[in-house]
Amino acid sequence: MRHGIPVTIVAASWMRIPGDGSVSLEVVEQGFDAADDWIATRAGRGDIVVTADVPLAARCIEAGAAALGNTGRPFTEDNIGDVLATRNLLSDMRSAGEESGGPPPFDPKDRSRFLQELDRMIHAVRRRGGVEG
Repeated sequence: MRHGIPVTIVAASWMRIPGDGSVSLEVVEQGFDAADDWIATRAGRGDIVVTADVPLAARCIEAGAAALGNTGRPFTEDNIGDVLATRNLLSDMRSAGEESGGPPPFDPKDRSRFLQELDRMIHAVRRRGGVEG
């Protein structure tokens, strides 16, 4: 791994992970938000949480962790309120029968943006004394 930092994947069931020792799998009980709850209660200063789940990102930021969306958009204290409000508005519109079409497909620009932002976050967290590697 490029940065040599530990990675924990949290899931409701077993999955194959790389066998190099830097990636671990935490299987949590199944249930609504069980994985999110596990992550949010353990995330803190020095951690980077990668998620597309905006409420989980908000919980992690509140706990002091950095949060990154799967398309490379960082969630921050400055933008999480607006992102949550937009998410809730779109959810309400869908509940009222409005068709949104869903998110655009993941493309090479998203991958590039994600990798650049993850690299930036790792360096920023290391400067603050977190993320051992």
